[in-house]
Amino acid sequence: MLNRLTYSPCKYLLFALMAGVLMSFTSVRNDDGTTPDLHVIRKLLITALESKKTTDSLYKSLGAIKDRPALINAYMATLEALKAKHAWNPYYKIRYLNDSEKTFKTAVAADPRNIEIRFMRFSIEHNVPKFLGYTKNLVTDREEIIKQINAKYYAQADKALVKTIIKFLLESKRCTAAEQKNLTQHLAAL
Repeated sequence: MLNRLTYSPCKYLLFALMAGVLMSFTSVRNDDGTTPDLHVIRKLLITALESKKTTDSLYKSLGAIKDRPALINAYMATLEALKAKHAWNPYYKIRYLNDSEKTFKTAVAADPRNIEIRFMRFSIEHNVPKFLGYTKNLVTDREEIIKQINAKYYAQADKALVKTIIKFLLESKRCTAAEQKNLTQHLAAL
């Protein structure tokens, strides 16, 4: 038995990958056990874009946090939108999008100047088909994000995330020529 395990690198690799995934799901919180680790959440959110399992697991982990701050509510709203993406039933797709819209509204009301919250809502609204009517905040979110970038107020967003936000805004083709020039200058300065 020991020889089969020793000579089976695939089993070892699979075990290591599974352990890493399980550890990342359980380490959504920092060492103090209360504050969510934003770097872990951001990495898992990228995986959740294409993984229903990751979406559901992260949604459950963040949902268990009591008295969630605005940023975590925004992550919940993003996950609700991803649950809509992963759902096959049109009823649930609309239900999750409605939940996402309400949760984003709460998050923005609690921290209206947070560019990460505004960015998440902007990116969801940018990617949802226009005919569904979930594009009400694109202009206000874009304007607020640019206003905060100009003021160099990034809230909890680190430099890498700010660069990602600027690149996304530029690639979205939703900015005016003046805004594009301004954002390009900020990107070069970061």
